[in-house]
Amino acid sequence: MNCQDHLYRNADPRAVARRWFLRDCAVGLGGLALAELLGPATARATDQVSPEPASSPSAAPPDALAPKAPHFAPRAKRVIFLFMAGAPSHLELFDNKPQLAKFDGTLPPPELLKGYRAAFINPNSKLLGPKFKFARHGRCGAEISELLPHLAGVVDELAIVRSLTTDAFNHAPGQILMNTGSQQFGRPSMGAWCMYGLGSESRDLPGFVVFSSGSKGPSGGNSNWGSGFLPTVHQGVQFRTTGDPVLYLSNPPGVDDALARDTLDSIAALNRSQLSAVGDPEIATRTAAFEMAFRMQSSAPELMDAASEPQHVLDMYGVEPGKPSFANNCLLARRLVERGVRYVQLFHEAWDQHGNLVADLKKNCKNTDQACAALIKDLRQRGLLDDTLVIWGGEFGRTPMVQGGSDGRDHHPNAFTMWLAGGGIKPGITWGESDELGFNATRDVVHVHDLHATILHLLGFDHTRLTHRFQGRDFRLTDVHGQVVRGLLA
Repeated sequence: MNCQDHLYRNADPRAVARRWFLRDCAVGLGGLALAELLGPATARATDQVSPEPASSPSAAPPDALAPKAPHFAPRAKRVIFLFMAGAPSHLELFDNKPQLAKFDGTLPPPELLKGYRAAFINPNSKLLGPKFKFARHGRCGAEISELLPHLAGVVDELAIVRSLTTDAFNHAPGQILMNTGSQQFGRPSMGAWCMYGLGSESRDLPGFVVFSSGSKGPSGGNSNWGSGFLPTVHQGVQFRTTGDPVLYLSNPPGVDDALARDTLDSIAALNRSQLSAVGDPEIATRTAAFEMAFRMQSSAPELMDAASEPQHVLDMYGVEPGKPSFANNCLLARRLVERGVRYVQLFHEAWDQHGNLVADLKKNCKNTDQACAALIKDLRQRGLLDDTLVIWGGEFGRTPMVQGGSDGRDHHPNAFTMWLAGGGIKPGITWGESDELGFNATRDVVHVHDLHATILHLLGFDHTRLTHRFQGRDFRLTDVHGQVVRGLLA
């Protein structure tokens, strides 16, 4: 156990009681034995040292979510990450490959597959040509699939990155890497790092909110929005789209607001007393969670009432009030950032097309394309896009080779596509490229760590300096990697 992680970084070290150290830091028996060996005089002298609390039991705990200044002036103040879990096929959506169509049904060149590892298929499977047509759109002339007609209408707002690479080729590790910078469970998510560095501008809603739609939740589970070794006050809060957005938010029968307030005040006083004695930040996290839940009893119902939006806005997103959908979540994301929420992440787990590629891609794009484009337009017309960074993408791409007979693609980490908009991103550009078969990223390659470094830069952080000490060393989102992609910056 790392004792330091139970303390606020600025807490008075005298607030750590001796008996807490002996009990919780795995040195209790050794400490007692040492005291016996050193003799009664030393033990008595030690007993005379009485730590003074850092604050009185009635003092309020420090606010870990108070707004903080980044390292330098940020271009983006908030983030909306549209995470297409399951990995959409770049070859059908953004990365047009005429040569792949030309060599459809043939084996890939042997030199291309040297050292290559696939998740499920034999790497020597035959090539599969793109299943949909592409056309150029906007002033920038970016090539967009016929499956994305709404996004094609806002393409001049986008920076399309066609040279992403990652280290993982299975879903859970890939999603965890994209969201935490590591394939290992237990690291803080990007949203948690954002909260840790910037705090929250909302006092009545969580600063980091998560929605999930599609056929199931993300393969990486809650670790995609967890706080890892950061205090749990920074983790994402998953909102449901029916009933209470958070379970047990409403008062139980027989409890009114006055009784709830009195109960919370009593619990808070006990928590402050315990916090002053042991300095465990999780006590403050619990106190903050109780207070946030109390305030959310008023703020959350108003937030979730999409029916209060004008009909033309509902139509623009394709929202049917009261019906859960990705479109509804996109509209709620805009409502959240309007209310000061720092980081909103929408998971849509539906893109794992090992087979049934054509039908599923049509369905997925029908369910997401209109709302993604509407979010860009809505943020723009409300003056929010310039300082709101919108990100779209999944954990990796799909193979140029076929899987599932003639209608599927396997996982592929060597090249895939994401797009970004707003928040200091250069609009109307296509960055990087893959080879003529869409197999390897070949120009202006962007690793996941580079993407993270760029996102943190837009939020005002030097990614090498946004760190947290844990287990004897400083950790960061980008670990020991990452370069800011300057060509993506406006």
